[in-house]
Amino acid sequence: MITGDIKAKIDRVWDTFWSGGISNPTDVIEQITYLLFIRRLDDLHTAALQRAQVLGQPITGAIFPEGTDDQGRDWNDLRWSVFRNFAPDRMYEVVDKRVFPFLQTLGVDGSTFSQHMEHSRLAIPNAYMLDKVVGLLSDIPMQNRDTNGDLYEYMLGKLSTSGTNGQFRTPRHIIDLMVNMTAPRPDDVIIDPACGTAGFLVVAEEYVRTHHAQALRTEEGRQHFHRHMFHGFDTDPHMLRIGSMNMLLHG
Repeated sequence: MITGDIKAKIDRVWDTFWSGGISNPTDVIEQITYLLFIRRLDDLHTAALQRAQVLGQPITGAIFPEGTDDQGRDWNDLRWSVFRNFAPDRMYEVVDKRVFPFLQTLGVDGSTFSQHMEHSRLAIPNAYMLDKVVGLLSDIPMQNRDTNGDLYEYMLGKLSTSGTNGQFRTPRHIIDLMVNMTAPRPDDVIIDPACGTAGFLVVAEEYVRTHHAQALRTEEGRQHFHRHMFHGFDTDPHMLRIGSMNMLLHG
């Protein structure tokens, strides 16, 4: 459960988008999710660096390349902890011209994530607004996986009940009931043919983590859980991008 303080910070971020002319809730959630995901990538990279330092071994699992790109620009500039300290104009240029194109290169093995992120773009219109949003999001704690999920659910709750393409957001308690009645097992294959923001898939993975934790400790179980168990389809590419990042932010 996220606290009132975190909700207030998210509301301030939301108000910043609205005052900046981005009023479509789907667009707001998509842009916030991009930025939270970019911040998460920096956290993962930092953890990989610290792990390598403690073990005294070469770094594995790094997100960002070492050194500079083919134009002599430092790859570290793409990290949240670095560009958040830039002047607004420089931050905007780095995020727009370098970070988002970099996102599109992730998962180049043909993963569904790379397909969904192919048309990702920064829709924040100016450097001042980006600087303010990045500052607000930097103050939100993201270390706990459950907190990440609750935060995301709070944002998704701001979507209207009915979407433009016949979309309906199922309330969380109804999803919980249906998943508990279905009682997914660790060897199941779970498919949502109209996944939207992937709420059903997220609750299903939470159920499996809670009720079948032992089965996920084997290599076979982990591989099935992370690569083969969950499948979602939707006709709206915005929903596919949000759903994909929703799953990643839930672990």
